[in-house]
Amino acid sequence: MNRPKTVGYAVRTLMQDLAIKKVRTAYPTPALLIALPLLLSGCGMQRGWLTTVGPEYQAPTPPTEKQWQAPPPALAHQGKLTELAQWWEQFHDPVLSRLLAAAQAESASVANAKARIEQSRSSLVGTDSQFLPSLDAGLNASRSSFSFGQAPFIRNQYSFDVQSSWELDLFGGLARQQEAARSQLASRTAAWHDARVAVAAELANAYLAQRYCEAQVQLRQHDADSRQASAKLLDLAASAGLRNSADVALAHASASDGKTALWQQQAQCDRSVKSLVAMTGLAEKDLRQLLAQSTASLPKPPAFAINAVPAQTVLQRPDVAAAERDMAEASAKIGAEQAKRYPKLSLSGNITPVLQNVNGSALTLAETWSFGPSLSLPLFDAGKRAANVESAKANYIATVAQFRSTVRTAAKEVEDALVRLASVDQRLPQTRSAAKDYQTNFQSSQQLYQAGLGNLLDAETARRTQVAADLAVKDLEQERVAAWIALYRAVGGGWQAQK
Repeated sequence: MNRPKTVGYAVRTLMQDLAIKKVRTAYPTPALLIALPLLLSGCGMQRGWLTTVGPEYQAPTPPTEKQWQAPPPALAHQGKLTELAQWWEQFHDPVLSRLLAAAQAESASVANAKARIEQSRSSLVGTDSQFLPSLDAGLNASRSSFSFGQAPFIRNQYSFDVQSSWELDLFGGLARQQEAARSQLASRTAAWHDARVAVAAELANAYLAQRYCEAQVQLRQHDADSRQASAKLLDLAASAGLRNSADVALAHASASDGKTALWQQQAQCDRSVKSLVAMTGLAEKDLRQLLAQSTASLPKPPAFAINAVPAQTVLQRPDVAAAERDMAEASAKIGAEQAKRYPKLSLSGNITPVLQNVNGSALTLAETWSFGPSLSLPLFDAGKRAANVESAKANYIATVAQFRSTVRTAAKEVEDALVRLASVDQRLPQTRSAAKDYQTNFQSSQQLYQAGLGNLLDAETARRTQVAADLAVKDLEQERVAAWIALYRAVGGGWQAQK
C-alpha cells in the first residue's frame, strides 16, 4: 500500500470510498468506518505521513587510539576477540561454575537490570499501539416507563456501542517515540548483560581471593610445622647440653611467630568465606563443603586474544553499547518533541445499534453511526513546546558526553589489564627463580647450623626470606589470574550486540 501524498488527498480518498460503499449497500458502511483505519495504519508506521521531523541519528565512532599503547602480553594482544560467553566453563572448575550461577541468581543489580528491561518492553508495546486505532465496545440495557395521562408504557432498550479513534502520524512524532522506545529497550538489555558480566567478574575475584588465601594457609602451615619441629629438636639438643639457652629461646620465638602468622591467615580466609556467602546467598555450611570438594589451588584462566583495534574492542562492551543506545534514544526524543509543535490529525468513528420495544411488542432496530477527522493546531503555549525541544537537545548533548566518557573508561580498563598481564609475565619467571634459590639458601643454612658450622639466627633469617619468596610467587600467580579476569571484564565478557 502506498502512503498518501497529502492529508487532503487521504481524506478525499477516504470520503469517496465511503460514498461508493454507501451507494452499494446500506449496512457494510459502518463496518468500513471502523475497519478502514486498521487497513491504513500499516501505511504510516516507522515514518511520518508527510515528513519525519528531528535529526536522523548516526552512530558515532568511538574516540579511541588506532592501536593499543600497552605492551602486548602473550596471547592477549593479537587477532580478534574470541568467543568468551563460555569462558568460565573453560576453567574446568565446577566449584567456580556453581558459585557463578548462584551469584547471578542472587545479584540485586542483575535483578534490577532485568526488571528495567521488562519496563522498557512494556513501554515499547504502548508506543507501538499508538500506530493502530483504538477500539472500545460497550453494552447497555435499560427499562423505563412513561405515560401521557393514560396507562404507562413500558419500554425495553438494548444498545451496543463500538467506538474507534486513530491518530495519523503526520510529522513522525509517533515514529520518533517508537524509535526512542526501541533504543531504550536495547540500552537496558545491554545494561543487563553488563550487570551479569560485572557480577561474574566480581564473584571470580572473590573466589580467587579465597583460593589464594587457602594457598597462603598451606604455606604458613608448612612453615609453622617446620618451625615447631626445629624447636623440638633444639629442646632435645639443649637437654643434652649441645645447645645454649639463647638458641632455644630463639627457636621457640620463631615457632610462635609461625603459629601467629598461620592463625592470622586462617582468620583472613574465614572473612573471605563470609564475602562469598553474601554474594551467592548460599548457607555457609554448604559453601564450605563446596569449597572442600577441590584442593586449594588458584583457578587457571584460559588465554584469549583481543582485537588490536581499540574501537572494535570497546564496542564489544555492553556498557558502551548501552551508552550508544542512550544517545539514539535522546536523538529520537528531539524529533518527538518537535512533532508536538505541528498540527495533529485524528480520525474517529462509532457505531451504535439499538434494539427496543414498547409494552412487549416486537423489537425494532435503530442504528446510528458517525465518522470524521479532527485537526488540532498548536497556537500559543508561552514557549513550552519550544523549551521542551531545547531540553531534549541538551539531554542529547549530555548523552554524547557520557558515551565518550564511557569509551575512554573502557579503553583505560583494557590498557590497564594489558599492562598488568605484561608486568606479571615479566616478573613471574624471575620471582620463581628467586624463590627456588632462597629455598636452597635456607636448606644450606639449616644444614650448616645442624652440623655446628653456622648459627640459628642466620638459619631463621633464611627461613623467613624463603617464606616471603614463596608468598611472592603465589601473589604474582594470583595477580596474573586477576589480570585475565580484568581483561575479560574490560572487553565485555564475550557479549556482542545484536545486528
